[in-house]
Amino acid sequence: MLTPSQVAERAHANGVQLWALTDHDEVSGLAQARAMANDLGMKFIPGVEISVTWAQNTVHIVGLGIDENCPRLNEGLTGIRAGRTIRAREMADKLAQMGVPDAYEGALPYAANPALISRTHFARYLIARGYCDSMQKVFDTYLGDGMAASVPVHWSTLEEAVGWILEAGGQAVVAHPGRYNYTPVQFDAFFSQFKDLGGTGIEVVTGSHHPDEYVEYARVARQYGFLASSGSDFHSPKEGKLDLGSVPALPSGLTPIWHDWI
Repeated sequence: MLTPSQVAERAHANGVQLWALTDHDEVSGLAQARAMANDLGMKFIPGVEISVTWAQNTVHIVGLGIDENCPRLNEGLTGIRAGRTIRAREMADKLAQMGVPDAYEGALPYAANPALISRTHFARYLIARGYCDSMQKVFDTYLGDGMAASVPVHWSTLEEAVGWILEAGGQAVVAHPGRYNYTPVQFDAFFSQFKDLGGTGIEVVTGSHHPDEYVEYARVARQYGFLASSGSDFHSPKEGKLDLGSVPALPSGLTPIWHDWI
């Protein structure tokens, strides 16, 4: 919804001092984001958010402090983006069968980069056309995992995503773990594998978590020895729970992932 420069300006206006842009499966916005952040006097951390399939569900792994010119990272992200287009066409076909015609064409204008078309862009179209009145309703009715218009897709593996981030000189972080529907046993296996692969951190405070989940994932960070990350999970001015610059402080007793960056 906003250009990288506009996001940087909004962050600065809201008092942000240390900022990372972590677009989904894409790094082409980092140069613009870095330039504007430098002009505004903000410390900038180049990042990315990589789509991963683990135990048949999608999880997101953030890479922070990456070199966006790393060939291995870019080859991996190119492959993921190709899968997005195929998935989008299949979702549009399913939506048509449910009485929502031309959904692909309708969603496309909401994606500034057509190669990154996603469920979020379909959701914005469905809201604009009056099929639903909120993002949550769209995902609960049409596009959430297991819903009628959802299309399962195999993204990268956890090993691949963490490997790309490490190859690019970055630190791997589990994004918004409270969004994943895993059992305690599955979560233990996931966090253990992530750490064994070289994963560094976990998002504790994020716009995708409820306040009680701040406490829960602070506990997880301590249990597994992860550094703690936080982020707004900001996608647009009208979506999400937290604006840039309004993320609460981390719970006490945690080492923030940015401890060496400021």
